[in-house]
Amino acid sequence: MTITLNHTIVPAHDKAASARFFADIFGLTYDGAKGHFAPVQVNPTLTLDFDDATEFDSHHYAFHVEDAEFDAILGRVRAARIPFGSDPWHTENGELNSWNGGRGFYFRDPNRHLLELLTRP
Repeated sequence: MTITLNHTIVPAHDKAASARFFADIFGLTYDGAKGHFAPVQVNPTLTLDFDDATEFDSHHYAFHVEDAEFDAILGRVRAARIPFGSDPWHTENGELNSWNGGRGFYFRDPNRHLLELLTRP
């Protein structure tokens, strides 16, 4: 049996703005709210459903990407002047990591969720 994550709810102070930020940085499309959520299709099997909330803990979302996607996303993060760093404890040192022979970095979204990109799982 194969188990695939289909969707998860991402709490946000402003679901539409958060969905738009995520889609813009990751090079994805945000087509507006659908029903109660502001969904962003990450890949054919995963949707992040952004939802308004007043209080929530920050979450960690990690994304395995190909080298070309990594470079494009890192370019958009830099262009937007979003601080990034090499590990969860140093999210603003402007460095990449080289774990498992790949590249990775961390940055925070406007809701303080920690987003991680890695080229090698």
